[in-house]
Amino acid sequence: MWFNNLNTAFVVGYPIFVSIIWITGCLFSSLYRRRQPRTLLDAQTQPFVSILVPAHNEADTLEAAVRSLASLKYERYELVLIDDCSTDDTLAIMKHLQATWSTISMTIVALPTNQGKANALNQGLKAAKGDYIVGIDADSLLAPDAVTQLVTTLTSQPDFGAVTGKPVVRNRSNLLGRLQLLEYIGVIDLIKKAQAYLTGSITTVSGVIVAFRREALEQVGGWNPAVMTEDIDITWRMYRHHWRVAYEPRAICWILVPERLRGLIKQRQRWSRGGLEVLVTNWRGFYRNPWGQRFLLLETVISNLWAISTALSILAYTIKLWYLHGLSLDGNLLVILLCLSAIQFTVGFVSSQMTARLAGPELLLVPVYVLYYWMVNLVSCLSAIASYFVSPQRKGTWRSPDRGL
Repeated sequence: MWFNNLNTAFVVGYPIFVSIIWITGCLFSSLYRRRQPRTLLDAQTQPFVSILVPAHNEADTLEAAVRSLASLKYERYELVLIDDCSTDDTLAIMKHLQATWSTISMTIVALPTNQGKANALNQGLKAAKGDYIVGIDADSLLAPDAVTQLVTTLTSQPDFGAVTGKPVVRNRSNLLGRLQLLEYIGVIDLIKKAQAYLTGSITTVSGVIVAFRREALEQVGGWNPAVMTEDIDITWRMYRHHWRVAYEPRAICWILVPERLRGLIKQRQRWSRGGLEVLVTNWRGFYRNPWGQRFLLLETVISNLWAISTALSILAYTIKLWYLHGLSLDGNLLVILLCLSAIQFTVGFVSSQMTARLAGPELLLVPVYVLYYWMVNLVSCLSAIASYFVSPQRKGTWRSPDRGL
């Protein structure tokens, strides 16, 4: 009996506990940023930047991405477009864009075989000339000052090896897209702000918008093609080489997200598997890394334990409901969770309203989102654990994702 009560308290109490941490950390982070003076780099002090744009079957999105890069308020940069053996017109579009935007330094790297995003980025790095490297996805649209914000933060501290920006969902045509909009502003953004403020580190950079110091990239050996999530992996290899990784929420990147449940689950399974790979390859970090990074590793372990405990609880509740026709839930804990979620999303909404172009009615989806978020996390985490034990050596290769187009 005591075990069931303890397990129930963990299943419901863990989301409550982490929500309190996220909200508190985010609020203090916002106050800290407001009090810190910030002067953006100008044309005379801007270092030369290489922007890598890896692409595989991106004929529908590449032109818009390059157009946003052509509108950057940054003077000294080049574009390196990498075609990872696309089967559509991606390479032809790259050549057309190179001819059209002749005022922009643009290099095309055409790869003969599809070996995944990490390999494509490594090949692009070889062709890049800048001491600072920005990586974005080929379906991303950068805000005009995004690169300036990233590089200003990256150059502000000599031990910053990487800095990641803030993705904002731009396809909101159905319920799933709007729920992910809430997730990016009310969970992902809050978590990164809280992590950066409370621990001095973040779990992972966002592969859709990230800037690196070239020295740090080369020291860690570039991106790792042997993992499913190159962004999570390179974050922790930066830590192993004593580089810091920062979060810059003022660097905005507009992204496309899956609008079908199957595509979303596949994406989240990949993210969860990346977290497991980090634990396996960085287990020494539990006693070697700074305390903030140890906390992030511990939180990853607890998240996986939560998924397993929740699955067992759901199974037990289902059996109880089926055979005993009775089900007991702690209503007080559920009310607390809903109230904290409302506070959490209100904080995220207020801090992102201008940049994310949000409308008030979006908050009405919060009760639906609470169920969506934890259930998607549960399914993806469990499937990632299963896939890792079935095939621990899987590598990341590209397939055309669901982007709601």
